[in-house]
Amino acid sequence: MNEMKNAPLVPITDVLSFIVDNRGKTVPTAESGFPLIATNCVHNERLYPVFENIRYVSEYTLHNWFRAELKANDILFVNKGTPGRCCLVPDPVSFCAAQDMIGLRCDEQKVYYRYLLMVLRSTTTQKFISNYHVGIAIPHFKKEDLSKLLIPLPSMEYQKRIGDLYFDICEKEEHNNSICADLEAMAKLLYDYWFVQFDFPDENGKPYKSSGGKMVWNEELKREIPEGWEAGTFGDCIASINTGLNPRDNFKLNTGGTIRYLTVKNLTKEGTVDFSSCDCIDEEARAIVHRRSDIRIGDILFASIAPLGRCYVIKEDPKTWDINESVFSIRPNYKIATSNFLYMTFMSDSFVKKAEGSSTGSVFKGIRISELQDLKTIIPKKAVLDKFDDVVEKLFAAKSNAFNENMDLASLRDFLLPMLMNGQVKVCNME
Repeated sequence: MNEMKNAPLVPITDVLSFIVDNRGKTVPTAESGFPLIATNCVHNERLYPVFENIRYVSEYTLHNWFRAELKANDILFVNKGTPGRCCLVPDPVSFCAAQDMIGLRCDEQKVYYRYLLMVLRSTTTQKFISNYHVGIAIPHFKKEDLSKLLIPLPSMEYQKRIGDLYFDICEKEEHNNSICADLEAMAKLLYDYWFVQFDFPDENGKPYKSSGGKMVWNEELKREIPEGWEAGTFGDCIASINTGLNPRDNFKLNTGGTIRYLTVKNLTKEGTVDFSSCDCIDEEARAIVHRRSDIRIGDILFASIAPLGRCYVIKEDPKTWDINESVFSIRPNYKIATSNFLYMTFMSDSFVKKAEGSSTGSVFKGIRISELQDLKTIIPKKAVLDKFDDVVEKLFAAKSNAFNENMDLASLRDFLLPMLMNGQVKVCNME
């Protein structure tokens, strides 16, 4: 018997034991304390929320302000802005949530939480939610409409089989994301150690500045730098900067093509590319874009619109994707700089702060090519850059492996999900 095709359809509200709903008033925040997440932290491609632009609440607010607290394995469901996005609450609970989302708590006797997460992320459910959007400027899915959302309810045994399969794929992706974040953090630590604190290895392998390496005052940078290093601009370090095109007047999106068309939303703060919800163009459109973008291996993709600090070094042949006009493709001047050094510089807190100070624009604030080229920077000795490249390239190679595995897992997940939902794939009991 096909469990999914013969499963009864029931309102989602019939399989919930509780709904955590703290919407309706603004939670008082604090400078530090327990993390408070917003809807931007919830993604259908991540098992748990990501901590981006978070705020905090005090211990008192955490235990006294909220109508109810989230529990492990609740499903966080976005109502407003990006309705339908959902993810799990981890164990232990590491955040609180208030505005524009609710927590769905499963009745354990009726529905398996991993299965319900899978169903909510399915194309059928996401389309239903999209059709029930209200509001033009800010889409909103009303809590009252949850009762109209029908979900297939096979046996608990079968729910656990396919729910666990979906969860295992997502968990492996989450593990790889953690590896990527750890490797990125290690590279950032090395960058700070070498190019901010100036404790790169000297000729004897000892930390340069801490071991008494000579520092000289540089009038252009208004600071001391290692002897033999220079001051310059990013224009000195960059051979070329290209951008893509806006599709509005040049070509159409999503006409059946398979070339991924990257915008700033696809570049992450972890130094990876998020292909989820990525628009596509066809080969004809790509030929138009590529005449201007000309992206190649070794180029740095740079998000020019706020928030800055999102880049990606192209490590593989980018023949199946291209960029729009909000993404710079930066090619280093290899006589002076390297891809890895420029990438780490662009991702550094000091650069982001400096670049934000030079950003312009009323609607989309960002940095222009000329402004980026004019920003001052340190130019280290080439020998130091080459040593740095040798060290971080190993980290980035491991990061690239984890990232590529995640792309394969995401493809597998997206391929299996609709087939699991319509019963085309049957998951057998392996015990």
